[in-house]
Amino acid sequence: MSTVSGLVRASHPAPAVAVTVISMGLAVVWGRSPAGIAAVGAAILAGQLSVGWLNDYLDRDRDAASGRQDKPIPNGEVAAKAVLVAFGAASVALVPLSFLSGLIPGFVHLVAVGSAWSYNALLKGTAFSVLPYAVSFAAGPAFVVLGVPATPPWWLLTAGALLGSGAHFANALPDLAQDLATGVRGLPHRLGPRYSWAATCLLLLAAAAVLNPYAVALSAVVLLFGRRHPFQAAMLVSLLDVVLLIVTTP
Repeated sequence: MSTVSGLVRASHPAPAVAVTVISMGLAVVWGRSPAGIAAVGAAILAGQLSVGWLNDYLDRDRDAASGRQDKPIPNGEVAAKAVLVAFGAASVALVPLSFLSGLIPGFVHLVAVGSAWSYNALLKGTAFSVLPYAVSFAAGPAFVVLGVPATPPWWLLTAGALLGSGAHFANALPDLAQDLATGVRGLPHRLGPRYSWAATCLLLLAAAAVLNPYAVALSAVVLLFGRRHPFQAAMLVSLLDVVLLIVTTP
């Protein structure tokens, strides 16, 4: 059971579930069939699991060096090889699950996941660290809408890119000091905690404004009380945006 628990924790289950639920909510908004909604959920979840496992596998030495006892590989809860095998399995499953929604949507989703992989493997410690988040969070909604089939509206892609960029700053905030100690210098690390939190708020509020004016006030309240848990606040803002889309779409 220890290995199973470690694999679950190494997958980053909270954001994986949140992104999957948000994507399925968008599928509901755009009128996809029950089978289409399930296909979206399966593909998105496989992609998110692969991203989480790759992240923990590649960061295992940095996590150990910084004494991250909350990470399952350094604390011995799961072997690095098991996480790598899980990543491979999720990556293999990802391909047919993505193409259940069609050829073009499938390729778009693979681009979204590949962009997320590029963050973990290449761009995390660079000034361009925000770019994969923007690309992946825009391509994800495009995958959902293209599978209807329909043309993704500009405002949805813009909001996705803004939400993703805000989530990047929010995700990096709690670990800025530990990351810097192990040589990671992404864009949030270069800006520092104060400006990274400001970027988080501005980007998430801009995304809310693009999606729904009612979402701006709710997002502001969440962010006002979410400073100590920035990534959770970012995910809650995203969920609120999708809920408002659902209830306000004719």
